[in-house]
Amino acid sequence: MQTKTRMNVYFDPELLKKVEALALRRNISKSAVIEAAVASFLSADASERLEAVFARRMDRIGRQIDELDEDIAIVGETLSLFIRFWLTITPPLPDSAQASARAKGAERFENFLQTLGRKLAGGDRFLKELSRDVEASQEVAKPSP
Repeated sequence: MQTKTRMNVYFDPELLKKVEALALRRNISKSAVIEAAVASFLSADASERLEAVFARRMDRIGRQIDELDEDIAIVGETLSLFIRFWLTITPPLPDSAQASARAKGAERFENFLQTLGRKLAGGDRFLKELSRDVEASQEVAKPSP
């Protein structure tokens, strides 16, 4: 017969209620529940399971970083194309029109900032809209069977 050593431990009352409930459901003693939990915690399988959980989480984070990387590349390309286009087609202004152009530019920039603030507050991002628009146009372009 195997002998067991008595040990006194302290539990949070809520945790003890959960242990008691599990013992009642399984029709085993509270000591058996706690002994199984400690054995599971100390077993090599527990560390392998924990490692698998971390691996899945790291894979998910890696995919999210890849998506962010792609989004940043799209933003960079979009901005550079816009700047090239703007610099190519915008003629220089005569000195007499500079002041009114600056005033109009400040007004447009203020409108831009307000629109940007509303978009960011609403949570609807340009790249998500772009993805939806591209997907919708691809679905429309597909021939029906």
